[in-house]
Amino acid sequence: MESKRQLKISRLIQKELGELFRMLARDNFPGFLITVTKVSVTPDLSLARVYLSLFGAGNREEIFESINHRKREIRHQLAQLIGKQMRVIPELSFFVDDSLDYIENIENLLKS
Repeated sequence: MESKRQLKISRLIQKELGELFRMLARDNFPGFLITVTKVSVTPDLSLARVYLSLFGAGNREEIFESINHRKREIRHQLAQLIGKQMRVIPELSFFVDDSLDYIENIENLLKS
């Protein structure tokens, strides 16, 4: 169970990363939508696990690799936004959230 502090930090990071990814997708991946579905922070606030949903026409693996390649830049931009609220900005680990694909697959199986 996450503490109130962890939940508060998770929500803050999710909100700010959502805006960062919206601008990143607009500038670098036109026609692609990147949403932050969940952020989970460790108890010592040193690591944030960020779950992303990738929508759009194009290669999702390339987009995800590009995001992982820019991890330091994204963390720096996040620090610019929330640096006054947190002493240490957590390291970011990105994961693809494929729960929507799983749900769609189940629905297709049920229809057939």
